[in-house]
Amino acid sequence: MSTVKHALTHLPRSRRRRDVVENDAFAAFARRIVRAHGRRVATGDVEALRDLVALSANLDDAIGEAVIGLHAFGYSWAEIGSRLGISKQAAQQRWGGQS
Repeated sequence: MSTVKHALTHLPRSRRRRDVVENDAFAAFARRIVRAHGRRVATGDVEALRDLVALSANLDDAIGEAVIGLHAFGYSWAEIGSRLGISKQAAQQRWGGQS
């Protein structure tokens, strides 16, 4: 058994990292889609403006789900906050009561 694999199997399950399904390319694709939708609205598709604004709410919901899931998985508020560029207190205040 490789040293890395052996080390990972001895971590508490809550601290093991999930296998990555979506990667940086997936996130880049999502960003391109949102920017393209913004350009479409900017060319006169006023009816699509409401959909574009709704994406913001969907993104906020997805971030909340991700943060709550990471905390339930075992990441501390300090670890989560540092990835978001905010304090652990700010992360806990924003998402701590949503679990």
